[in-house]
Amino acid sequence: MSSRTTTWGAGASSPGWFAIGLLLRPLQLGLAFPSVIYLAAMAVFLFRPPDLDFYHADRIALGVLVFVVALRSLALRERIPFVAGLSLPMLGLVVLAVLRALREPFDVQTWSLVASKFVVPFVLLHVTILVFRDANARMHFEIFVILALAYLVFTAVAFLADARSLIFPRFILDESLGIHADRARGPFLQAVANGMSLNILGILAIALAQKHRRVVLLLWLVLPLAVLATMTRAVWISFAVSTVALGFRLGAPHLRRACLGLALGGLVFGLAIGFTDNSVANSLRDRTAERGPVEARMAVYDAAWGMFQERPLIGWTAAGMYSELARRMQGYRLRSFYVHNTYLSLLIEFGIPGLVLYGILFFNLFRLGRTGTAADESPPIFALRKAWPILLCVYLFNAFFVDMAYQFVIGLMFTVAGMLCSSEEAPS
Repeated sequence: MSSRTTTWGAGASSPGWFAIGLLLRPLQLGLAFPSVIYLAAMAVFLFRPPDLDFYHADRIALGVLVFVVALRSLALRERIPFVAGLSLPMLGLVVLAVLRALREPFDVQTWSLVASKFVVPFVLLHVTILVFRDANARMHFEIFVILALAYLVFTAVAFLADARSLIFPRFILDESLGIHADRARGPFLQAVANGMSLNILGILAIALAQKHRRVVLLLWLVLPLAVLATMTRAVWISFAVSTVALGFRLGAPHLRRACLGLALGGLVFGLAIGFTDNSVANSLRDRTAERGPVEARMAVYDAAWGMFQERPLIGWTAAGMYSELARRMQGYRLRSFYVHNTYLSLLIEFGIPGLVLYGILFFNLFRLGRTGTAADESPPIFALRKAWPILLCVYLFNAFFVDMAYQFVIGLMFTVAGMLCSSEEAPS
């Protein structure tokens, strides 16, 4: 018996076992700190642009995250989270999306959109409930929010100042990729997605900030410039309104004054730039007065509404939807034919059942904003719950002007929703 024990001990210290231990160390760290793996996956979502041949990076990141969290949950014997008001309508949308995609099973782009719009948020909501249950995990999320906001603000301001050498990654400047190359579009390659991310991250930073308030204040002073650089009117409106609403919603007098001052300061600064004579001012004036995109978008809405009226219950296949939309808009020479409205897109894709499920989902999401007393929850979660209706309104308002398929933005929203659900299950 003693010789066997000695042999096993010697084998455990051999180079082979040492190599196996090194290989398993990342898994050990992932099991100990699942929030770090989660935020690493979110970073991949942030930097994986839609038009680069790097399609599988986000799926690999999501797969690793699910594997680590599932293994940890099995070890701890945690039950699979289920929030009926959110899980059921999201599952219904996933089923509708998969059934629609199965009509054209070999269309890679269709499956990618199904994953981004429905599968990924469904998975992230439930994974978040398991991951962000303690203060340390939420602190990791706070740091991620501040770093992501700092990066996007820096990139947008560098674009506004025409300091192109400071913009990274370089594909952001590639005019052959994505759209809105003349605006601050960030790694999303789309100005609205960048503006929404700036707005949402800014609200989250204010709500969550505990130990990094000075950094957040500095970022908020520069944030109006970054939002201005997106050259997107819907983003400007949602940022101005949400900033004022945030000051009143969170209740602190100094924060209310700061938010009001920031909104007014941004307005004054924008007007000041508008009265000068430089390239930025000219771009702002052109963007404000531009009518062509509005007319084209109204035509898209009219064509999309006609398509919905033809198939109000079953919707259109993916290929049939875009080809039919292009056929109905033969007088317009557009780079691509999209609906540019999340709600109309749902009606065309899934008919009335899809929009009903979406409405039920967001009705129940709004209910997460109900606040009790501050003593019932930690201060960051209490502030986050108060800011939650504003976040949802920013999301839903911008959804009128784009088809919401931005994986990072959607993932961010459902991460916060999962944190609020997790707090309800196990307040800390």
